[in-house]
Amino acid sequence: MWASRQGRKGTQCFESSGDLGDLRVRTSHRMTENEIAKIVLNEAFALHTELGPGLLETVYEVLLAHKLRAAGLGVERQIPIPIRYSGVTFDEGFRADLLVEGIVIVELKSVDALLRVNGKQLLTQLRLSERRLGLLINFGAEHLKEGIKRVVNGLKEDPPNP
Repeated sequence: MWASRQGRKGTQCFESSGDLGDLRVRTSHRMTENEIAKIVLNEAFALHTELGPGLLETVYEVLLAHKLRAAGLGVERQIPIPIRYSGVTFDEGFRADLLVEGIVIVELKSVDALLRVNGKQLLTQLRLSERRLGLLINFGAEHLKEGIKRVVNGLKEDPPNP
């Protein structure tokens, strides 16, 4: 019997003879930004389908973090991103709503429409934190697909699977 678990160190597959004490790791790899983004977006779509628009941003943040953890991902909320200016580091230049698996920043909104500045702010967070992928998700959109913006900072597409 094979089972898989996605977590901070990537996807792990286990072989078991039915006895939970006899689990052996078959393979393990660190998930890519794109693999993480796919899970985040799937969970965001499910959440938006269930609850719809109109709730506060913090409600979507708490619930999406819960869904992502239940899916086996490492999630941190309201992570400070320092800013360096004139040789001085300020600990809280920005706060990322969600940091998933330590590598993907997820910024959440619950507004009628995203503004261009929202994408620019996320790109700045990516640059300051030296991360490559951010997702801007507006739960206030009538249809969530209209409220999603993918922001990249030097990220290349994943190579095709062999």
